[in-house]
Amino acid sequence: MTLPLALTMGEPAGIGGEIALMAWTRRSEGLRPFFVLDDPDRLVALAQRIGLDIPIAAIAQAEAAPGTFAKALPVLPISLAKTATPGTLDPANAAAVLEAIRRAVSLVRDGRAAAVVTNPIHKHVLYEAGFQHPGHTEFLAELAAENGRVPTPVMMLACPQLRVVPVTIHLPIRRAVAELTSEMIVETGAILARDLAHRFGKAKPRIAVAGLNPHAGEGGALGKEDDEIVRPAIEALRKLGIDATGPWAPDSMFHADARAGYDAALCMYHDQALIPIKTLDFHGGVNVTLGLPFIRTSPDHGTALDIAGSGRANPASLIAALKLASAMAESSAASA
Repeated sequence: MTLPLALTMGEPAGIGGEIALMAWTRRSEGLRPFFVLDDPDRLVALAQRIGLDIPIAAIAQAEAAPGTFAKALPVLPISLAKTATPGTLDPANAAAVLEAIRRAVSLVRDGRAAAVVTNPIHKHVLYEAGFQHPGHTEFLAELAAENGRVPTPVMMLACPQLRVVPVTIHLPIRRAVAELTSEMIVETGAILARDLAHRFGKAKPRIAVAGLNPHAGEGGALGKEDDEIVRPAIEALRKLGIDATGPWAPDSMFHADARAGYDAALCMYHDQALIPIKTLDFHGGVNVTLGLPFIRTSPDHGTALDIAGSGRANPASLIAALKLASAMAESSAASA
């Protein structure tokens, strides 16, 4: 039996529920069966609100999802403390949001689902309810801990034309430059290479490493970091047997001809990675967490509270996340 994908509810006041409903209506587009960890009554009301005639089927276990998927959207029930109102955050429902994530991870780790696909959460309302993690990724890393060891999660953004990984993520530029080290680049690049091989079917992954400064420092004229930090990291990656090249001038490594020469770009900071991929495929980009003992993908957008409940949300990124999670599961199984 094909294992289903476990899709979390995300923030119930956001667009996660409606894009899940919309994705199910497009199940004939090659989607692997998935089930949602959510409140079935909420999804029934939401479908009615946005004018979708979708049968909702509460299931008792993940194994029931594949047989149900063709005729109804399978939902593994998670109870909300309060009725969710689109666009209106309520910390009372934070526990349900987190429980959906915990159960999804548990089901995948127990071999009852193929991958975790997460709908967007709203960190601010979770903080109000006592959430202690910087974000989704760090929470998932804690859930992945084994024998007290928490793995290092790595964020990848992927679309059909490009895969990018930023070494530093949500930091101001000043801090990103100050905190960047060769060790960080090597650790991130090694995790990237391993997952490209095992989860993306790239037997000999090629990684293009971006320079930090314009023109990759231009021999030190535009900054010494590329020669002192980035280049030694590339040499260390190559000693590990990884096909890493660079540092490449960031302004000339993302056009079509350049992209044909690598499987993923390792970038030094957030916008260096995210601007090119969002320019290429704003609606279809997928957020992937590498370095975990399970597969996790997510739409590359937020909760969109301003349009929640209107039926105007675009499900393209969620559909891409579901398809990529399925492809990664197949590659993992083939490489096992």
